[in-house]
Amino acid sequence: MKNSFVLILIAITLLYSCNSNQSTKESSTELAEISESETMLRLEKIWETDTLLTTSESVFYNVNADLLYVSNINGQPLEKDGNGFIAQVDLDGNIINQNWVVGLDAPKGMGLLGDKLYITDISQLVEIDINSAQITNRWEVEGAKFLNDITIDEAGTVYFSDSGTNKIHQLMNGVVSTYLEGSSLASPNGLLNEKGRIMLTTMGGRNFGYIDKGIVEYKVKTDSIGDGDGVVADGDGHYLISDWSGEIFHINGETWEKTSLLKTKQDTIQSADIEFVVKSQLLFVPTFFKNTVVAYRLIEE
Repeated sequence: MKNSFVLILIAITLLYSCNSNQSTKESSTELAEISESETMLRLEKIWETDTLLTTSESVFYNVNADLLYVSNINGQPLEKDGNGFIAQVDLDGNIINQNWVVGLDAPKGMGLLGDKLYITDISQLVEIDINSAQITNRWEVEGAKFLNDITIDEAGTVYFSDSGTNKIHQLMNGVVSTYLEGSSLASPNGLLNEKGRIMLTTMGGRNFGYIDKGIVEYKVKTDSIGDGDGVVADGDGHYLISDWSGEIFHINGETWEKTSLLKTKQDTIQSADIEFVVKSQLLFVPTFFKNTVVAYRLIEE
């Protein structure tokens, strides 16, 4: 009887030990999943340029030259005064050439195709040869009021928004035409080409979504983003977008949930048309009326 009792006690002990180990494994797995799901993102300021970038509106990264182009309105956003210019800035925040290209009015969004840099300028699309730093073409867009951002697709079509007329235009084979228009665009601004769609931020609608190229229709995915300005991909299937009045959001590309990463509006510091370099995880934010570009590193914790 005693031996039977001992055997039963040993069996119970072994069973408890197995259940305890299994419970520990399950707890460890659960903790790992929770830890992973609670990964946090933040922006750490790295540098800020000198205040020579007058009314800095947009930043564009030339991967081949490893430098930044910055469009400078140098006046009012809709004033045709000839004061606008494009500056070159290195990735350490040094202004290499303040007046790299001059003779513009109020330059805003930019896009690069080969050795041609395309820039919106109120009612014109402007082409610049980056080798000679000369303006090589201008297209006056009929009825345009506030040409804003630019993106270029794999076929070389240049898309650009008009925040003043609820239109998105395209330059294809040297000819400008309207790609999409309608009140649903609600002052379209930031554009980002992706395969099969164009990501879009709106100023009037204060939302973010994409234009399905297959049916040429805008689909809203995230709302309440403020004065939607720039949009960039973070390299992991997600997005960073800017609210012109002074806020940066991270948008999850699967759930479309937004997270605020930076707020400068309380200090009246704008965040206009942003740029992001994946390899260095650097986000470049033009501060508009504060006349600088600020670099932040995106850090995952």
